[in-house]
Parts: sequence; C-alpha cells; structure tokens
Amino acid sequence: MLNLSIVVPLFNEEESLPELCAWIKRVCDKEQLSYEVLLLDDGSTDTSWTVIQEIGAQQPEVKGIRLRRNYGKSGALSVGFAEAQGEVIITMDADLQDSPDEIPELRNMILRDGYHVVSGWKKKRYDPITKTLPTKLFNWATRKMSDIELHDFNCGLKSYHHEVVKNIEVYGEMHRYIPVLAKWGGFPKIGEKVVEHRARKYGHTKFGMDRFVNGFLDLMSLYFMSKFGKRPMHFFGLYGVLSFLVGLLMATIIVLKKMYYAYWLKTSAPLVTDSPIFYFGLLAMIIGTQMFLAGFLGELVSRSNPERNQYSIKSRVN
Repeated sequence: MLNLSIVVPLFNEEESLPELCAWIKRVCDKEQLSYEVLLLDDGSTDTSWTVIQEIGAQQPEVKGIRLRRNYGKSGALSVGFAEAQGEVIITMDADLQDSPDEIPELRNMILRDGYHVVSGWKKKRYDPITKTLPTKLFNWATRKMSDIELHDFNCGLKSYHHEVVKNIEVYGEMHRYIPVLAKWGGFPKIGEKVVEHRARKYGHTKFGMDRFVNGFLDLMSLYFMSKFGKRPMHFFGLYGVLSFLVGLLMATIIVLKKMYYAYWLKTSAPLVTDSPIFYFGLLAMIIGTQMFLAGFLGELVSRSNPERNQYSIKSRVN
C-alpha cells in the first residue's frame, strides 16, 4: 500500500496544475513518501486535460481521470476515493489556495495521533466579507446540528484514514459534510489543523452564492437521512398522528358545542362552517393523514432497499 494518495478535484485549472504538481513532488520526495496524485478533471472546458497528460508523462506518480461532464466536486471526490490506494488520503483544491507544505503534518495526525479525519482550518482568509460571513454562519449551523467542533467544514484541505473514504458515500453536494458523514459512519475521532490560506494566483472562483443555500438544504437532508433514513415512520408517523389528534380534538370541541346548544340551551347552534376551528381542525386531520401515509410509503421503500441491513464492521475475533 502506498503511504499517501492526494486527491485533487479540478475544473478549468490549466494554469495552476504544473506548479501544484511540482510543489507536491518536492514535499513528498523530501519526506521520502511513496505516493500518488489523482487529478480528477470534472468536465473542464479549457486545456486542463492536456496539461494533466503532459504532467503524467513526466511524473509517473501523477494519474489523471477525466469525467465525461461536470458532476460537481462531490462526484469527483467520490471517483477519487474509489481509486485511491494510499494508507492516508489527502484532498486539496487545485487553485493553489491550499499549501502542499501542510501534507506531512496532516498525514502524521492520522497515523501518529490516531485521527480518522483531520480537517483544515483557514483561520486567516483572503476572501471578501460577502464570502466569509455566510461561511461563518454555515459553519456555526453545521456545528450545532452535527455536534462536531470544527471551525471550517468546507475547507478542501483534509486528510483521512483510508478506511474512512472506503466506507462513506459522497454524493450531491455532500463534500462539505464529509466529517459529518464520517462521524455517522462510525469514525468519530475528528481533528482540526490550522492551515495556510493562500490568495488565488490564477483564474477565478467556480462557486457562487447559491452554494450557501444548497449547503443548508443538503445539511437538512443529511440530518434527516441520518436520523430517519431507515425508519421514516418514526418521523412522519409521529408528527402525522399528533397533527391528526389535534384536528380530532378541534372536531370534538365543535361537536360538543353543537350538543351544548341543542340539549342544554335548547336553541339552534351556530353553523359549523362559521367557526375557524372547523377549518383548522380539518386541515390538521388532512395533513396528519398525509404525513402518516408518507411514513408508511417511506417504510415500504426502505424495506425494499437491499442495503437496509448492511452495517460497517470495525473488527472481528476468530
């Protein structure tokens, strides 16, 4: 097994790739590491793939994988994780904002200190406030929901024990939440290291403000799937029954009110449709019924999943 796999997803980074690969080579050769660099071309429209081919011809440690179209960072990382052969896997961005000089210590924290995942923390950033402020809010929300004390979940510079990347699934936009996926996958020892954030030297950022909205939605999806993915009835059924009971209580109040007017006051009661409680009660019962049915259908889908009872085994005896 190689000492190290460096996974680099990229999109239109033709200018930075030669400098990045040369820098990685200097660091790894100095540390006398056996390593591979996996360059994942995520559907670039510039000459990035040609540059990768040229680098690969000069440096046998560099391997290029070209995706048919732009699948996003999570898709590229998923392919890279599947291909990685190193004992420790390090991910970094291709834009030279991550320093390869951090590689030795990130690797040591996995092997020496026993961390499953080590996430970089760009404590001093060279980004405008329009990017840093939403990032702080995003990290705060993720810390609260995941109970993982990291300052920078979205930092691309991370290191992993190889067992972690072979036992988690990264899809959609879930690359932001790999530490969360690792923890919920049975790898709870997650550390953090302050790393250098370098100003972008070439090109421009490929991410817009929509990533913060998508990130929040992905966090909610991830939280729900981790809690109720294999037991959807526990969520939909519970709140469905509660909603139906609230509606039933309102309906009971209306019936008792009608009986009070008819049998005790001996007069005609107000029309049911004149009471707002009637509409709220009807709405609550309809919503409750729909949520219960959603939970029931979710259970049917979950039970038909062939991976329903597949669990990660840490070790065996005999």
